[in-house]
Amino acid sequence: MSIRPDHWIRKMASEHGMIEPFESNQVRDGVISYGVSSYGYDIRVADEFKIFTNVHSAIVDPKSFDPRSMVDFTGEVCIIPPNSFALARTVEYFRIPRSVLTICVGKSTYARCGIIVNVTPFEPEWQGYVTLEISNTTPLPAKIYANEGIAQVLFFEADSECDVSYADKKGKYQKQQSIVLPKL
Repeated sequence: MSIRPDHWIRKMASEHGMIEPFESNQVRDGVISYGVSSYGYDIRVADEFKIFTNVHSAIVDPKSFDPRSMVDFTGEVCIIPPNSFALARTVEYFRIPRSVLTICVGKSTYARCGIIVNVTPFEPEWQGYVTLEISNTTPLPAKIYANEGIAQVLFFEADSECDVSYADKKGKYQKQQSIVLPKL
């Protein structure tokens, strides 16, 4: 398995629609950068958020998640309360090839402010908008800027295709079109 460079990412995006919309260069003037980097792609966060709240005293249970735990918000700047988190989605829609696995890591600009972005790997043949988990680990409110960079996706291509892909398994988060809450 090897990490794939920028020219491979550009080719897969243009010929196979792997990332849409696709920014072929890194945009950084006055914004938190996004687009192609040397060995990855810096994704953007859309302007749709679900902010965690404890208004209804719900219990967080991944087997039976109560949607009342979240408040919907749309806007260019999302404020995440202290020691809390929000769910969001990417601007980009992904179509991962059968021989590729991705790992996504938060951008250092946010990490240096105590904001951690968690995303599980994009498995072979997974597709959809990525649901992002954005944690504010600080005791202060934190700003997240919509339509700007939030995390970097690294692409790893295997020497051969996997036997069973995410599509083959009919994965529960396949082809998600919005922020998707936990499913069992």
